[in-house]
Amino acid sequence: MGMAVGGSGVSGGRRGRRRSRGGVMSEMNMTPFIDVMLVLLIIFMVAAPMMTVGVPVDLPETRAKAMEGQTQPITVSLDGQGRIYIQDAEFKIDELVPKLQAIAKNGVDERILVRGDKSTDYGSILKVMGRLNDAGYKKIGLVSLPETASR
Repeated sequence: MGMAVGGSGVSGGRRGRRRSRGGVMSEMNMTPFIDVMLVLLIIFMVAAPMMTVGVPVDLPETRAKAMEGQTQPITVSLDGQGRIYIQDAEFKIDELVPKLQAIAKNGVDERILVRGDKSTDYGSILKVMGRLNDAGYKKIGLVSLPETASR
């Protein structure tokens, strides 16, 4: 009796081990996924600076020097038709200050750059700058292109 039990126990153990080796693998191979993600990361890192063009504005030229700064300023743009944009989103002049207050991380100490199309009415640009100044923003700058030597 002891012999029969021992013999059947050994052969049953071998069958059990064979099944576990040939069973379904429950682990996922992450290597191809990581490779694809790294390639996408590199593509977006290269393409991101090219996508920050924003609102198409024909800027005037000037001899002024570039402003120095550590942080990325908020950009307010006025196009040729007098429409107002914060970054890339269009807003009405009455919505300008509340939207800036919601966006500004540093409060009224935030740097704001105003980009005005050279065909835009000077009064419209001053109206926007006046609203910003009334709201307490003091670090307001105008954006222009460097003057070319052809003139």
